[in-house]
Amino acid sequence: MITASHVEVRVGARILLEDASFRVGPGDRIGLVGRNGAGKTTLTKMLAGEGQPAAGAIHSSGPVGYLPQDPRTGDLDVIARDRILSARGLDEAVRRMRAAEKAMGSANAAEHDKAMRRYANAETAFLAAGGYAAESEAAVIASSLGLPDRVLDQPLGTLSGGQRRRIELARILFGDNEVLLLDEPTNHLDADSIVWLRDYLKNYKGGFIVISHDAKLVEACVNKVFHLDANRSVIDIYNVGWKAYLEQREADERRRKRERANAEKKADALFAQADKMRAKATKTVAAQNMARRAERLISGLEAERASDKVAKLRFPKPAPCGKTPLMASGLSKSYGSLEIFTDVDLAVDRGSKVVILGLNGAGKTTLLRLLGGIEKPDTGGVEPGHGLKLGYYAQEHETLDPERTVLENMRSAAPDLDLVEVRKTLGSFLFSGDDVDKPVAVLSGGEKTRLALATLVVSSANVLLLDEPTNNLDPASRAEILGALSTYEGAVVLVTHDEGAVDALNPERLILLPDGVEDLWNDGYRDLVALA
Repeated sequence: MITASHVEVRVGARILLEDASFRVGPGDRIGLVGRNGAGKTTLTKMLAGEGQPAAGAIHSSGPVGYLPQDPRTGDLDVIARDRILSARGLDEAVRRMRAAEKAMGSANAAEHDKAMRRYANAETAFLAAGGYAAESEAAVIASSLGLPDRVLDQPLGTLSGGQRRRIELARILFGDNEVLLLDEPTNHLDADSIVWLRDYLKNYKGGFIVISHDAKLVEACVNKVFHLDANRSVIDIYNVGWKAYLEQREADERRRKRERANAEKKADALFAQADKMRAKATKTVAAQNMARRAERLISGLEAERASDKVAKLRFPKPAPCGKTPLMASGLSKSYGSLEIFTDVDLAVDRGSKVVILGLNGAGKTTLLRLLGGIEKPDTGGVEPGHGLKLGYYAQEHETLDPERTVLENMRSAAPDLDLVEVRKTLGSFLFSGDDVDKPVAVLSGGEKTRLALATLVVSSANVLLLDEPTNNLDPASRAEILGALSTYEGAVVLVTHDEGAVDALNPERLILLPDGVEDLWNDGYRDLVALA
């Protein structure tokens, strides 16, 4: 169980949450909602014990499983399967068993006997932690999240960012946790895995808090909603499911407006009467009492919800370029013994729109990284055409320097732009005042997404490489990106699980990985987007 008492959350001088008290116990399936930058990720980190509130206290009893937006996967040399098993301490016993198995092949009888004893001890520890049944359970969870055995047998460092995040999700679901804290758990999941996760969470016996912009997931799973209102710095707690919450929230807002209108009408009448009475010396005290009554009427009202601000996004007018600004031929890439793809060719013409499709692990992100010059191919090459100006949006936000501030990252992206214009652009992406001095490392996933997109806006790029650009965004911000995609005049190479993003792009061609097959786009491919 997690108990929060009179908690205050600050980022710099800005108060995100004030005097909040709540608890998360068994059977509490909570959806934490609010606009990007409202403090959802910051609060969740504190509940996980990875930060302290500015005031108040957070206590937890029992194990807590936490999936951050940017999960730390520890040692990248660790085998993926061992990372999952580590949630119950099985990984160490398995390593000891493997080492003993190797030593048992020794021709030396004494060494062989020692290895047999070590194996027996390791297996005893393995069985005490759940043994083969637990290992089988971990494999089922991994498979349900789209992680086959060939991926589980690879070191973490050879896997894509999406695969590593699914490994972390599998590890947390496999752990014996009483409370789960899940920040955007559907990122990088295909359609089948999302359906499985919905069913898993719907039947979860412990408590959980989930932050998700997947409306179907929260509608299916949650029985409570915590709305973090950034404008009022409060959490509104609704002890109902998602649909009832939406209805109740609208009803609450109508009630607030009605109560405010009535109170303001009464207060205006009292103030007017008090002003008339002040003209008579004998009525001065009565006038003061009447004015105080009017002030109490106004001060007793609940704060009115202001509309959430939305980032205003328009991709840049592309710089002039030749007919084919980006070409690649014979691209191949492997990580260790894991072959990702071979012999991929691609030509990106001026203003063309291309979608890359493929199952998780097929190499979609890897191909974008090769095109963007972030990694080198094993074979083949990338050839820039005349006038190429590349803009790259990375799903893991690698293009941002976490140690530098928001403002410093923007100035690096547009060194020739004057400070006034840089600040103006940041303001349109909801970074104003002290926000521009925050280190990127403390930003939420949604804020990092906005900053990364802001760096593209000032780039005048004529070819955009976009890797899951709608991840971590609230519906209003996502709509802004889709609108910008639909009007951008330059070329786009897009990787996404979001069918709406593909519809907005209206692509002419697609590349199907890992085979590198190129085809003209038709609606028959649309169903592959969510599965990819």
